[in-house]
Formats: sequence, C-alpha cells, structure tokens
Amino acid sequence: SVVHGSSTAGGAYQTGLSDYVVVVRGRSKVFLAGPPLLKAATGEIATDEALGGAEMHFHVSGTAEYMAENDADGVRIAREIVAKLPWNRSTRAGGRRFSEPLYDAEEILGITPADYRTPYDVKETIARIVDGSDMLGFKDGYGAATVCVHAEIAGHAVGIISNNGPIDADGAAKAAQFIQLQCQAGTPVVFLQNTTGYLVGVDAEQRGIVKHGSKMIQAVTNMTVPKITLHIGASFGAGNYGMCGRAFDPDFIFAWPKNRIAVMGGEQAAKTMRIVGEEGARARGEEPNAAYFDAMAKTIIDKYDEESRALFATARLWDDGLIDPRDSRKLLAFCLDTVAEARERELRPIAFGVGRM
Repeated sequence: SVVHGSSTAGGAYQTGLSDYVVVVRGRSKVFLAGPPLLKAATGEIATDEALGGAEMHFHVSGTAEYMAENDADGVRIAREIVAKLPWNRSTRAGGRRFSEPLYDAEEILGITPADYRTPYDVKETIARIVDGSDMLGFKDGYGAATVCVHAEIAGHAVGIISNNGPIDADGAAKAAQFIQLQCQAGTPVVFLQNTTGYLVGVDAEQRGIVKHGSKMIQAVTNMTVPKITLHIGASFGAGNYGMCGRAFDPDFIFAWPKNRIAVMGGEQAAKTMRIVGEEGARARGEEPNAAYFDAMAKTIIDKYDEESRALFATARLWDDGLIDPRDSRKLLAFCLDTVAEARERELRPIAFGVGRM
C-alpha cells in the first residue's frame, strides 16, 4: 500500500494487511479513529500527526516500511519494491544481467574496524557487495540497529540482514517480518553477522526482548528459502541464533578472519563470574580474595580470547571456511548460483545399480 492521504477505521486495516507500506511525509494518516472521533469517544485530544502520521508509523509503531518525500516519490518506491521481487529470472549466468558494485571491494578492509566494539555503518560493507551498490532499506526508521535490505548479488534477488550492534525488540520484530516476506516471495536470505547479541536491561525486558527475540529465532527456524551466513564481526550469545548460526543449518556458512563467536565477550564473562564468586564468598561470611578473582578473570579472558577466534571455529569444521573479506561478493554469488541450480534440479533416483559393460 502507498498511503497518499488518510486511511481510517476499516480502511486502516487495508494498510495493516499489506506486505509493504509506503507512507508520504506530511500527508499520510493511518488510524482506527481520527482526532474528532477520538475526542468524542474518549475525551483524548491528539493531532492527526501524533495519532497516525507518517513519522509516527515509520519511527514508532513500525507500521510503515518506507518513507516517501512526496506522492511521486511514493510511486517510485512502490516500483522499486516490485522490481526487487524475483520474477523467475534464469539462474544461468548468461541469462542474468547485473552490474558490479560502484565501490571497490578493496575498501572493505579500511571500512570495517578490527575491533568488533568499534561502531560503523554496515551498509558501507553491503554497498561493496551488492550489484550497483544499490539496495532498498526495509523499515530503516524502526529498530535501526538491525539492518534489512532488498538487493541483488550477481543478478540474484536477495534479502540481506545485518547488524549495527545489539538486536533490540524493534529490530527483532523487524527481522522476523522481513524473513517472512522473503519466504513468501521465495527470495534467498543472506545473514551478515555483526552483533554482540540481544539487548539486555530493564527497559529491554519491558519492551519484550524475549518475546520479539523468540519471534525472530522462530522465523529463522522455519525459513523455507535458501539461507547463507557470513560472519563479518561479532557473533555473541543468542544473537548467533537469531542471525542463523551453524545450529540453524544454513546452506552455506563462512567467516572473515576477524570474526569472534562466543556466548559473550571475555570481559563480560570474567566480570559475571567475579560478581557471582564475590557474592558467594560474602554469603558464606568470607571476605572475597581479590588476588584469586584477579587471576580467575585473566584466565577467563585469555580462554575466551583464544576460543572465540575465527580460526578456532573453522579448525573444528564449525563453518565452511575463512575467506578474504574482499572476496565476499564472489563467494556469495557462487553460493547463490549453487542454491538456485539446486532448486531447478529434479532428482530422479533409479531402483537399480549401473551394470558394467
């Protein structure tokens, strides 16, 4: 749906039932009851913008996936959404036309920080992987730390999910919706793992991080389209599950050499164990031994540092191998070619062996 004006009462459900919703800044209004009816029914006074305006639905409620600047821009976005759907294109290389990224893959090495704790915009990496560096963001104004985009790689339509840090409740709900839409369209999903896990804290719990995080993990579990995972940064805790880690049987799973995968960061693990140990000592009426806990913390940090390394995981065949980050596009194109051809092949087993002449 492209909402050019008001979508009220029952009409609001036409918007809510749509797969994709485009709102127009300053023009779109979506609500079950407008300001006059609201005042008459409940006495509440609200402006139409606060009640159901484009900004509210794009940034707060999450009802809108895309924000257009004017009516013409709304039509343009709708055309782009339709263009990103897979229209039974040939899986043969000769039958697909595509353009190379506008930006050099060499730049990936300078864009992505060596330390996973250093923030950066993962779309800068995506722009150096996808065709023409062209991508259509999904719900960019909602759960912004979770990045979902429509794009193409070597002519294959794909949905890409990545992270700019922890996954919050809004980001988890957004990713779950995006995955369901990709399954509905039959579009493969590429997961670029770059998260320290799901957001924690009182506010996160009250916002439903368990509920919405479960929704995301359930969506990944029940995916019906090819899924390809590439570890490009951190992969901690349940964030590994929600981003299609190895336990969720992706068709392919690779990693960059700088990737870290663990239940949590080493420093967090050491601090957690120290707090538990010190509280246990006090409960027994003992004074915590600082030297002991200092040594324990160092042991834990060193262990996590060693065993969370990408080389540690790949040496145990927990993934399909380490790759040069500059080869990410080439690798993903190969994986997408493979899963596309597998879809076309029909296995016709015979009931007898091959007799030698």
